[in-house]
Amino acid sequence: MEHYLTVEFLTALGQIVLIDILLGGDNAVVIALATRKLPPHQRKLGILWGTAGAIGLRVVLIFFALTLLKLPFLKIVGALLLFWIGIKLLAPQDEEGHGDVQAADKLWAAVKTVIIADFVMSLDNVIAIAGAAQNAGEQHSMLLVVFGLLLSVPIIVWGSQLVIHLMQRFPAVITIGAMLLGWIAGGLIVTDPAAEHWVQALPAAQYAEKIAGLVGAALVWIAAKLIYRRTPVSAA
Repeated sequence: MEHYLTVEFLTALGQIVLIDILLGGDNAVVIALATRKLPPHQRKLGILWGTAGAIGLRVVLIFFALTLLKLPFLKIVGALLLFWIGIKLLAPQDEEGHGDVQAADKLWAAVKTVIIADFVMSLDNVIAIAGAAQNAGEQHSMLLVVFGLLLSVPIIVWGSQLVIHLMQRFPAVITIGAMLLGWIAGGLIVTDPAAEHWVQALPAAQYAEKIAGLVGAALVWIAAKLIYRRTPVSAA
């Protein structure tokens, strides 16, 4: 038991808890947005299946994340997916073309959206967890990684239910959530290995990620306004 009470282990444990709380919020928003239009009896299923798929992907990513993050254009492709998902999630109910789709199809469509978005958003998240775990030493790293993945489950499930409740009371939260995906997408683009060389040459390179995030959030909002201009976006 003593070797679990080292400064390194406890520090890594604290870091992983903080990472899960901070980064789990993004995933909770995605799940809430993707499942908000499901019937109440299917919404919990959508949240549980979406979370299960997301956690499963994170387990795979843990083993390949370092290699994946070095692949040029992967983050850019992921960012484009997030832009598309963010815009699609702002679609008004009658604009989605799902009027003749069975309830089960809607459930799995929501789960698919959750898994795709979480895969992209987890590229950096799993590196943060794995990096924090490695700081505790090789002996404890896998234990801490597993702990981090398990801890993220209740945070995401509870968080997504809270966000759904907020969206029902405050429709503007839907727009904010979709713009959050645009913010993340913008940051992914400028941190991609294929773009880093160009970004570092810019005068305000140290602010590039924040600027790209703002631009990405604005792009999602503007694109949704233009595409769904016949129906107010806030009514989504």
